[in-house]
Amino acid sequence: MAPRAFRRTNPITLLLGFVIFLCFVIFLFSPSHPTTSPVLSKSATSVKSKIGRGQITHYQLNNVTTTADPEGNRERVLLLTPLARFYPEYWNNLLKLSYPHELIELGFIVPKTREGNAALAKLEAAVKKVQHGPKKNRFHGVTIMRQDFDTPTPQNEKDRHALAAQKLRRATMARARNSLLFTTIGTETSWVLWLDSDIVETPPTLIQDLARHDKAVIVPNCYQRYQNNGKPEIRPYDFNSWHDSPRALEMASKMGKDDVIFEGYKEMATYRALMAYERVDGGDPHSETPLEGVGGTALMVKAEVHRDGAMFPPFAFYNLIETEGFAKMARRLGYQPYGLPNYLVYHYNE
Repeated sequence: MAPRAFRRTNPITLLLGFVIFLCFVIFLFSPSHPTTSPVLSKSATSVKSKIGRGQITHYQLNNVTTTADPEGNRERVLLLTPLARFYPEYWNNLLKLSYPHELIELGFIVPKTREGNAALAKLEAAVKKVQHGPKKNRFHGVTIMRQDFDTPTPQNEKDRHALAAQKLRRATMARARNSLLFTTIGTETSWVLWLDSDIVETPPTLIQDLARHDKAVIVPNCYQRYQNNGKPEIRPYDFNSWHDSPRALEMASKMGKDDVIFEGYKEMATYRALMAYERVDGGDPHSETPLEGVGGTALMVKAEVHRDGAMFPPFAFYNLIETEGFAKMARRLGYQPYGLPNYLVYHYNE
């Protein structure tokens, strides 16, 4: 005789229970998403995976090239500019660069000042005009940032370059450069060209000319046009590209760790050999010289140098700061900076 509980169980109930159990097992062991989600590969330094909704993107950063022929190899250039004022001459010169604009990404950082507000409005209008214009003139992308820290005043050229203002001014500039760099550098960036907003004249082939040397860090010579009794002449402007001297090294050995040496001031005579004065009339524009310090008015850097950790110290780094501190950091990482004494770019004359 069957047990009482079994006798009272309806066969339909047993069948329904079995079906529910089977559905539960199928649900438990089935994948919640399709197993055929796409896997994309993009050429770009170490392996990095970007996991999104149903997609994995692989970046092979070792495939990024930095060669003497960046145009032929379709290498991406990130052109970065800290911009406190908008100079139309700077923008017009930028548009004349012959490097394919679709391979150039632009990045700007603008201070939160009244002057910065005016510069931002002009910059946005200029960018909008270009990016909505003919396709051949458009840049690959444009990033505009606002500083999240104060900018020291005043901003007129005379007071801006006074020795007493240098440590705070250069530290602020270093912070701005680092913020801009770390926000904009991408997985496909091959070169970073730092170009100050007051550089108003360069050869159209600036990017190709600097890259052809295939150096990790390289700077042209920054000069300024002016009128001397109605006669047009040129003079050195940027004194931050230099060869070190025994005197400067001795000065540094006697300084505190937070003290900084600033080049180009009679109150702090270093007797360094300045690239600004190494120019030779009619000299080969591609003649190279190794440097210990570099300026940032026009500075070409292989992206791998920045990726390896070379940034612009906003603090005293071996008694150097900002671009000169960057040169020291690059050398500590094994990258030798070079300069081109006879290759000129021109600074705005206020």
